[in-house]
Amino acid sequence: MAVPSAKRVRRGPRLVLLVFFVCLSVVVLLPFFAILLASFKPAEELIRYGLNLRLDWHLMSFDNYKYLFTGITPEGQHLPHDYLLWFRNSVLLTVMQTALTLLTSAWVAYGFAMYRFKGRNVIFSCVLVILMIPFEILMLPMYSQASAMGLLDSFWGIILPFMAHASTIFFFRQYLLSIPKEIVDAGRVDGASEYGIFFRLILPIMKPAFSAMAILVGMNSWNNFLWPMLVLRSGKKYVLSIGLNTLLTPYGNNYDILIAGACFSVIPLLILFSFTQKYFIEGMTMGSVKG
Repeated sequence: MAVPSAKRVRRGPRLVLLVFFVCLSVVVLLPFFAILLASFKPAEELIRYGLNLRLDWHLMSFDNYKYLFTGITPEGQHLPHDYLLWFRNSVLLTVMQTALTLLTSAWVAYGFAMYRFKGRNVIFSCVLVILMIPFEILMLPMYSQASAMGLLDSFWGIILPFMAHASTIFFFRQYLLSIPKEIVDAGRVDGASEYGIFFRLILPIMKPAFSAMAILVGMNSWNNFLWPMLVLRSGKKYVLSIGLNTLLTPYGNNYDILIAGACFSVIPLLILFSFTQKYFIEGMTMGSVKG
């Protein structure tokens, strides 16, 4: 009686996993593919059939994207929106919020990981507690504080409340705990200041962690809707999430333009991830090595 080889035994589970992940990928990607197709279809087609996977070359065109960027319909009607302004505001806000959040959170996490002081564990426990509180509970006091500080209708009203984010601090602290403290001690022996140690020694080592969190923080900032909707008032400061929402009005819903704008807004995230995916995987892996 022939005995199955070890390779054949291992090949079975691998084949099952491969089929499972292929099916899972299809299930996940099909809705995105349907939305992408819908961005090239006229509004009448969307209203009549909704989102579907029908590929009709006679109906598909770039008209929705043309209307999106020019704001002028085929009938000559001017749509009251400025997509390029929303896009520019989103890019500016995302870059500012991501850079400041990463730098501030890394500095706080460095203190938790490398310094010994009274109440360190208590303060860090408070940071963890913040992670368990839903944003909806904190929203009202945050709004009252932003209003009292005169931060409404400004990008700073969106950036400052999340500049030292609890989840980013937690991740950076876990990453820093895996770095030998001898590196910090060697810097002090060489006469480097605490700021010099942080910026010249620690930050270069944290490059994978920064890349991983840059994607997460950037995606959160780019897709943020509720807090910018509460803070921003004037149309000139609208970001994409708020601007696209204005296309849905009681007098008409521009679903075709809305879907086209949503599809185009994904491009910066794809570019960001394509350039940093290597460091993203490395940073997420190393950040969970030591607790």
